[in-house]
Amino acid sequence: MKNDKIDFVLTWVDGNDLKWQKEKAKYEPGKFSDSRAIRYRDWENLKYWFRGVEKFAPWVNKIYFVTWGHVPEWLDLNNKKLVIVNHKDFIPKKYLPTFNVNPIEMNFHRIKGLSEQFVYFNDDTFLTKMTKATDFFKNGMPVDVAIESGVNAQDPKMYKIYYNDLAIINSTFNKKDVVKNIKNWYSYKYGIQLFRGLLARPWKKFIGFYNAHNPQPLLKETYKEIWNKYEEVLDNTSSHKFRSEEDVNQYLLKQWQLCKNNFYPRSYNFSKAFSIIDSTKEACEYIEKQKTTLLCVNDSFKMDSKNFNKFKKEINDSFEKLLPEKCSYEK
Repeated sequence: MKNDKIDFVLTWVDGNDLKWQKEKAKYEPGKFSDSRAIRYRDWENLKYWFRGVEKFAPWVNKIYFVTWGHVPEWLDLNNKKLVIVNHKDFIPKKYLPTFNVNPIEMNFHRIKGLSEQFVYFNDDTFLTKMTKATDFFKNGMPVDVAIESGVNAQDPKMYKIYYNDLAIINSTFNKKDVVKNIKNWYSYKYGIQLFRGLLARPWKKFIGFYNAHNPQPLLKETYKEIWNKYEEVLDNTSSHKFRSEEDVNQYLLKQWQLCKNNFYPRSYNFSKAFSIIDSTKEACEYIEKQKTTLLCVNDSFKMDSKNFNKFKKEINDSFEKLLPEKCSYEK
């Protein structure tokens, strides 16, 4: 069956933009908010995201580039596949301005012209190997990984948000009925990670999910369902100008799709995420040797800020080795 068009959505913020800094400074984050520098500092490797998409996903329909209003000076705005989306173009006015990625993520379905099937990328998630559309969607359904696993987060500020997602999932879905779909929840494609699900099977409720910080295939239909059922929760999240412990986030969308069994299983090894703390060696090896298809190079609150420029150069040198040629998205 032929796939419908698939768009990519990419979010980006220029933490060095003085106008953005001035606006951000007008709003004092609350007691449970998160406005740390790692949420906004720039690794200056966005051009490798575009080069990777052009080389490894030439089939993409459109790229919706979502920003506060700034764009990189090197970006060719005349590219026919590129659509620049300002927050004010799709996020309801009552939620603006926002410096919190969660309201942005939870309102993507409002973007004018966005395809029903789309893949969401943070600006630290990259393509490093050739892909095809069916790596993300088959017969109109996402291709994903359903591995039950205890809630885990590198950043302790994220635990509460993950539990908020989980509370909604457990109040909406009956685990026993969901996991009856053996081919989805206990697929051989999950490899050794399959044992996580088997160990969690006796629990009556979901104890958590494996949430790879990687590009996520999503359906606009999923957004509409969750907004219809939990409008108050999503309205509350969307009202927070900085990340808050009261938020839900994009993983709620992923988990909702999994629990509806509205997906096809894919290999656990299709993606890999790195949280850069004290070394870039393994991440650089994954980039240069193309050891995975989807790759996340994530900033970490545990990193000594004195190492930031050093680590940034090492990562970007590896991307330059993989993707040295300019693409059509660059001037």
